[in-house]
Amino acid sequence: MTPPARIQTASEDRIRFAHKLAYGAGAFVNNLWAAASGGMMIVLNLGLGMNPALVGLLGALPRLTDAFTDPLMGFISDNTQSRWGRRRPYIFGGAIAAGVLFAILWQLPAGRSETFYFVWFLVGSILFYMGYTVFATPWVALGYELTPDYHERTRLMGTQNFVGQLAYVVSPWFLWIMNSGYFFRDAAGEPDQVAGAAGLAILVALVAMGLGVVPGIFLRERMRSVAAAAAAAAAEEQKGTAGAFVRNLREFFSGFGETLRSRPFLKLCVATFLVFNGFILISSFQFYVIIYYVCGGSQTEGAKYAGYAGTVGALCTFAVVVFVAWLGTRIGKRHAFFVSTGVSIIGYGLKWICYNPSHPWLVVVPAPLLAFGLGGLFTLMPSMVADVVDTDELKTHRRREGMYGSIFWWTVKLGLSAALAGGGYLLNATGFDVAFGGDQPARTIFLLRLCDAGIPMVASAVAIWAVATFPITEARAYEVRRELERRRGRVGAADGSTAAG
Repeated sequence: MTPPARIQTASEDRIRFAHKLAYGAGAFVNNLWAAASGGMMIVLNLGLGMNPALVGLLGALPRLTDAFTDPLMGFISDNTQSRWGRRRPYIFGGAIAAGVLFAILWQLPAGRSETFYFVWFLVGSILFYMGYTVFATPWVALGYELTPDYHERTRLMGTQNFVGQLAYVVSPWFLWIMNSGYFFRDAAGEPDQVAGAAGLAILVALVAMGLGVVPGIFLRERMRSVAAAAAAAAAEEQKGTAGAFVRNLREFFSGFGETLRSRPFLKLCVATFLVFNGFILISSFQFYVIIYYVCGGSQTEGAKYAGYAGTVGALCTFAVVVFVAWLGTRIGKRHAFFVSTGVSIIGYGLKWICYNPSHPWLVVVPAPLLAFGLGGLFTLMPSMVADVVDTDELKTHRRREGMYGSIFWWTVKLGLSAALAGGGYLLNATGFDVAFGGDQPARTIFLLRLCDAGIPMVASAVAIWAVATFPITEARAYEVRRELERRRGRVGAADGSTAAG
């Protein structure tokens, strides 16, 4: 059977490559903070001796506040009317605030109790994630409105994911940087993991602030006028029915409910939670398996091989992102997700064979296949969410990129939170004890390896099942766009004769 002809992207719907890179700068910052927040927390266990369960709680509890702050920030961004737009002021200010707070978070005073460090890190993390939300939620929403074209959205998200992966080239070496003493030492001039974390946090913060403001400075909001007209019409309709605060509160809960009632959107959230959560839950396990199984308890050697595997995976992700973005424009986003996630499942299975103490270099073998997991996920899912936003506008007459983006990424954060909390308890359940060093019990090693390979395989398989019935195809997406253009008084949107917004 001859496949249907693909609609070509109109020139006015294409995003300049420089603007794609500017949006990608935000992805780099987003990934850098995510990688640093998760990867550096191992210091609390290995450097300060904190119970892994408490470390897990410190990763999880601050994210519970995101259940409120993320949708609230999405609503605020969607409904802001300023001379600088709905998104850009928050992107600019949030990047700076989050960077400062992250640097302060890791300046841990020496010689304090476990309770002190727990409280310090809990309060500091809550403040940091609030700043992070102010930056990230409008940045995500901005990406959904940069183009109305089905395929250009995939290219945009592929580019931003490509740029964002640069963070994962360097982040696997964070543990080595903190341990080595080459860059950061304690007050006596000796290598110290906690001092290394303090110095690394300042460096990460400076880079994140410098790049985080770029999307807020150089990008423009394509749907700003459409959103303003819809908001004005809604305000006129509700004029006199209640005070401004009550109207805004009603609008917030109405939008929140509409978002959660979108079955296509929920399918994407479930799949994202499973793939990302499956990866993050065992992300620290990989370090433990490499250190205590492959390298016999040597943190230095383990950090080195983990760095090699992480760097190879990050480098391969660049090729994966390009391939998946291309594949998504050829066979559809849903089928491209099946391919990328299926390949990652094979990679997780190979860990059981290739994480071998007799041949430690084999740890790099699964890395290229594992790259398909998150590489495909964060190329395809944001593009698919942007398509859902259009269907929401068709139904509700409102542009709610911020609300959809906030709930989608809260799903990601929830996965991170659950994984960090669950990972600590799961680590305890394996019987791991840092005091044993390289003499961990055989049962502990077996359970570490089983979790490291098996959990993400199962989670990814269920994610494929969740996306199997996602209904927004290329044909449906262009049909929705034509209807929206007619409503806005424009025609020919699907063949590119006019630009949306």
